[in-house]
Amino acid sequence: MAIKVQAGHETVFVDTFTNGILSPTGPMLGPVRDGGHIVANTAPGCWGPMITPAIRGGHEVTQPVAVEGAEVGDAIAIRIKDIVVTSIATASGNDQVMTGRFLGDPYVAGRCPECGTLYPETRIEGIGPTAVRCANCGADATPFTFTNGYTIAFDENHQVGVTLHQQAAESIARDAKRYAALPEKSIQNPILTFAPHDLVGVVARMRPFMGQLGTTPAIDMPDSHNAGDFGSFLVGAPHEYGITVDQLAHRTDGHLDVDAVRAGAILICPVKVPGGGVYMGDMHALQGDGEIAGHTCDVSGVVTLQVHVIKGLNIDGPILLPVAEDLPFLAKPLTAEERARAEAVARAWGIPAIEESAPISVIGTGPDLNSATDNGLQRAADLLEMTVPEVKNRATITGAIEIGRHPGVVQVTFRAPLDRLEKRGLLPFVRDQYGIG
Repeated sequence: MAIKVQAGHETVFVDTFTNGILSPTGPMLGPVRDGGHIVANTAPGCWGPMITPAIRGGHEVTQPVAVEGAEVGDAIAIRIKDIVVTSIATASGNDQVMTGRFLGDPYVAGRCPECGTLYPETRIEGIGPTAVRCANCGADATPFTFTNGYTIAFDENHQVGVTLHQQAAESIARDAKRYAALPEKSIQNPILTFAPHDLVGVVARMRPFMGQLGTTPAIDMPDSHNAGDFGSFLVGAPHEYGITVDQLAHRTDGHLDVDAVRAGAILICPVKVPGGGVYMGDMHALQGDGEIAGHTCDVSGVVTLQVHVIKGLNIDGPILLPVAEDLPFLAKPLTAEERARAEAVARAWGIPAIEESAPISVIGTGPDLNSATDNGLQRAADLLEMTVPEVKNRATITGAIEIGRHPGVVQVTFRAPLDRLEKRGLLPFVRDQYGIG
């Protein structure tokens, strides 16, 4: 069913969520006009939805917003204007799956171990890791528990967090929704209910970003699996959202977990359904590259975006223009002094001019980091009409390969020629981001 996109609104406010499934035929809010704004109150991703089997995607993302004029084959440039954490505390940690409590995939198809209900409604009874109970039969129904977990509380200015001892964690657990600042229309069980406390007194700096930000895929897809690594778990899966290898190409890689997707960055996303369907969620208060524990500090928050349609860009996955301080050392724009030194070397060797270039970061995803890197290199080559070996050279001497999420999200970052960026319609965004030209 085609999405009918009407005249766009200046600002679209979002406080509703999907059931964990991103669908090309699902209802969209808006549309927002090209150049307009989206403001959303997002719910925590990962752990809360992971212990709420009625949510079918492993996350709880916002209802998508259509963008006026966005057609299949276009792209949507998303300027991240602001990200504000509203949670007072959260809980997280390394996970273990609970055998017998899911069909094929614990993120997607939770199942009660006693009555066998698929996607069961649940209720909270008390606190701790057995508090999530099947509403039908009362069985312990969480598909996940912690191997090592923590509860972390934030200062009032959201600059730092400190992990708490058992007494404090349990006190917060008894009023978990308030401390999590869950949006009113969120249905997740707050992970603070479990009161994990394996780490005590650890201090972490906060720098929030969006773990989920992107556009709607061209087939029904669980939200946390809208990426090449998690998406590979859907191939041949026994539940109703199983897909083929070829169908994985319909993803849009909105589940990035790249810590550079933060306020000030520009994320350029493919349009694979009419209107694009911009959605977001899984705000992280902080994260080290790789998210090696599998999860980090998921929080509620308020996000402000501005969207722009780029006609006919026809990209397969996201392009990121990070804030300058997040760029790898070799990818940063040349300073005036560096440029002068380079021009002197060029003159000395008879080179008439040095290349005019600017940073760009192409996202690659796959079942593992090697395949994700190959995917990112090929996407960059296709985008800029280069060979993969040329991209490899440029990423080696003017950039880096950075890990977004283990096992399979990377950034292929390098300085690209301005004439190639101009040809693809990206130069205005690059110039605005880095003050080049």
